Amino acid sequence: MSHRLLVADDDRAIRESLGRVLRLEGYDVTLVADGAEALESIRTDPPAAVVLDVMMPHVDGLTVCRVMRSEGDRTPILMLTARTETADRVAGLDAGADDYLPKPFDLDELLARIRALLRRAFPDDEQASIIQVDDLRVDPAQRRAWRGDAEIDLTKTEFDLLELLARNQGIVLDHTTIYERIWGYDFGPDSKNLAVYIGYLRRKI
Repeated sequence: MSHRLLVADDDRAIRESLGRVLRLEGYDVTLVADGAEALESIRTDPPAAVVLDVMMPHVDGLTVCRVMRSEGDRTPILMLTARTETADRVAGLDAGADDYLPKPFDLDELLARIRALLRRAFPDDEQASIIQVDDLRVDPAQRRAWRGDAEIDLTKTEFDLLELLARNQGIVLDHTTIYERIWGYDFGPDSKNLAVYIGYLRRKI
């Protein structure tokens, strides 16, 4: 099942970057730039979870959170903010947020927190979260993979690469996208790093 996520952040670069990463992870993503747009989107097409920046124009993230909860909306909310003081984190959680992540954040941690929120909200989807490509099965929650009945022993990078390719089966991913998603940096056209890891995966599967 592909969950739809709503990302609300007034910083265009962050908003679009999150959109790209989450779509690569297999999510359907709606992007909005402020709290008023977020509330309108939530009411017209409810998402499975909301990634919500605290500091936004017109209607801020805390207000969006309070309004959702006052209307009985229990959609999981992950709040993002540049504020790191304990009082700010408490304010976000008191407003009804389920989790809180200060900026700058690590993308892997963000994705893990979203997966955790969705697992709690949709416990029956745990089995459906397994990615199947012919007789290859990839379980992102347990970070395990099998070819037929045989489990494949993978390093962290090998698993991350296999999961990315499996989630995007049938889609051509360019080198830059893969480098940025797996290593967080584009090593350039002369790098053999990706070819080496593809070779490792081919031998193992």
